Amino acid sequence: MADAAARFNVQLDERRAQKLRALAERTHVPPGTLARSLLCTALDEADPEPSSIVALLDSIPGALERANQGLREINSGKGISLDDL
Repeated sequence: MADAAARFNVQLDERRAQKLRALAERTHVPPGTLARSLLCTALDEADPEPSSIVALLDSIPGALERANQGLREINSGKGISLDDL
């Protein structure tokens, strides 16, 4: 069976990126390894109920604005087709 792992790129704001770097330095692991572990733990503990997911998404500062910005960019032709990635 092929490896089912997937790769995702995650952008952190500067405050969280600095916190991740500091935690990684204190634990003597690369920041990417620590981020992967933290994300896996968060996903394992996440409630898969739709109402919980909506509440989680609504709690992300600026998420709706960024999603709308992305839609405007796609509609204006600034997007990149997934096939081209």
